[in-house]
Amino acid sequence: MEITKLKHIHFTGIKGVGMTALALCMRDLGIKVTGSDISEEFVTDEILHKNNVAWKDGFSVGNLQPLPDLVVTTGAHGGLMNPEVVAARKKKIPVLTFAELLAEVSKSKDLIAVCGVGGKTTTSSIISVILDTAELQPSFAVGVGNIYPLGTPGKYDKNGSHFICEADEYVVSPGINNSPKFMLLNPKILIVTNIEYDHPDIYKNLEETKNIFRDLFLKIPKDGLLVACIDNANVASVIKDINVHTVTYGFSEHADFQIKNLRNNNQKVNFDIYIKKDKSEIKNVVVNIPGKYNALNLLAAFVVGWRLNISYDLIKRGLERYLGCRRRFEEMPHFNGAVFVDDYAHHPKEIQAVIKAARDWYPKKRIIAIFQPHTYSRTKALFDEFSESFKSADIVGFMDIYASAREGKDETVTSHMLVKTTGIYNSKAFYLGDSKKTLEWIKKNVGPEDVVLTMGAGDIFHLYEKLKN
Repeated sequence: MEITKLKHIHFTGIKGVGMTALALCMRDLGIKVTGSDISEEFVTDEILHKNNVAWKDGFSVGNLQPLPDLVVTTGAHGGLMNPEVVAARKKKIPVLTFAELLAEVSKSKDLIAVCGVGGKTTTSSIISVILDTAELQPSFAVGVGNIYPLGTPGKYDKNGSHFICEADEYVVSPGINNSPKFMLLNPKILIVTNIEYDHPDIYKNLEETKNIFRDLFLKIPKDGLLVACIDNANVASVIKDINVHTVTYGFSEHADFQIKNLRNNNQKVNFDIYIKKDKSEIKNVVVNIPGKYNALNLLAAFVVGWRLNISYDLIKRGLERYLGCRRRFEEMPHFNGAVFVDDYAHHPKEIQAVIKAARDWYPKKRIIAIFQPHTYSRTKALFDEFSESFKSADIVGFMDIYASAREGKDETVTSHMLVKTTGIYNSKAFYLGDSKKTLEWIKKNVGPEDVVLTMGAGDIFHLYEKLKN
């Protein structure tokens, strides 16, 4: 399909973060964009309004008037069984999933993709900022509400030669097409931040997860590059027996690109980078986002800049210019004098990393973690890991489990159970319940000495609108 020849694309579920980014890319190509979604406020509402992209509330056949040239759908809202999608097929209108359109759009340029259970969004965003700083006119579609300072999560520049995106291990359309989304992509440069067991509704175990990543790595062409975080044991085990040109990065002394002398200083992070190949050291890289995990994301982006022959000075300027993105350690408006930070963390390893980053960033504050577990299947499969992941928080509160539309309620796992088991590792673990009760708890228990971390992949970010009101 020649995307550039289309006049009108309709996005069913346009407010999904990936869908919004792609919709903005289509706008840049001069294509008319329409969409539909549920009425609930989402993190992309602001950027869609800013770009004058309108959408209809709800899903119906009437939303396809005038008839588009293409309908794009996601795994949410019924996916390929959504009434708009079914109607489009009856009317002989072509239908693509989000993953298929992303693959089509990325074909026209050298693809730089980021895979891993955590760090995809941040690393993709940083790479986009570095290439923008170097005036390489990058195109990108990153599944996030916004990238600072770029002011958009999606952009298509006809002049640049690179396209940047996340490579997602989840499936194209659950129950209908269970192929991993990232197998549709053909990256020239692929970054792997980590490999962990996730999506237990799809993958049986860690070994199956590692195998799908291995399959993706083997797609890299001979003139391509795999940029791999050697600090992650699962990544290290997968790359040791594959015949792919690979460069490693990490804190490990075995890494080709190694972080040294990481230090926090007045809410900035400084570190040095040792390059093993030529035994050189890049001194005093200064960045504006916290955490060892983010230092690794920044280093991965540095390696991509190195591969593209961007000068070290320009790469360093791009790293310092990056100010974060929506729902990734994003500082929110204060309440009751307390600092609030919102993060998408929904896997135990991510939670641990965010709490550690908050401890380093705000060393004199009490750290309160408020977590909304995402999906019954993930909570159940990783129950013990979740229970242990809050050990370093001063206080932890659990909201009710946010169920995916893909699953029914599972009474065998609850947030009450998480509170009880977490109590083994943290004596100050509390059940908060729904958003109304959570807000009441915040008003009674949070003060100026606190940093409150709200974490989860559900709708926990809605707390901020309610706090503001």
